[in-house]
Amino acid sequence: MILAVDVQYVDDAAYAAGILFSNWTSASIQKIIRKRIESVQAYEPGAFYKRELPCLMAILSDVDLELDVILIDGYVSLGFDAKPGLGRYLFEALNSNVPVIGVAKTRYLNTPSECELIRGISRKPLYITAAGIPLDEAKSLVGSMSGEGRIPDLLAQVDRLARELGG
Repeated sequence: MILAVDVQYVDDAAYAAGILFSNWTSASIQKIIRKRIESVQAYEPGAFYKRELPCLMAILSDVDLELDVILIDGYVSLGFDAKPGLGRYLFEALNSNVPVIGVAKTRYLNTPSECELIRGISRKPLYITAAGIPLDEAKSLVGSMSGEGRIPDLLAQVDRLARELGG
């Protein structure tokens, strides 16, 4: 099973959404998980994971299936020197047992060009980073996801669910 997660923030609360789906080319969701997390930590430059990791763990607490991979909206590693990003902290919090793929929409400073993925009819890349799975495989899997646009349909749906929950 594959889990895609996203988090939105409104004031000091977070709204997290997760969707479970069975295979990479699927357009259908098996299960939706939604959580409101009160009193999240304030944003700390260079330590975003401190704010978002508890939200992702809250979603994971409601997953009762074995996961093959987790997709996050963001980075697993940052820049050429691959400093740990949110996804690396998640991977480590799960004892390195579940691969994590980061799918970012905006380029982080010094992101290597091999992280770029052009999907569908878009000319603008997504930025893919990964832990527990080779980068080329992660890019191929995200590239195979349903949808003709830059952002795979199911990732757009989890983003929309988190926004609706917070709206």
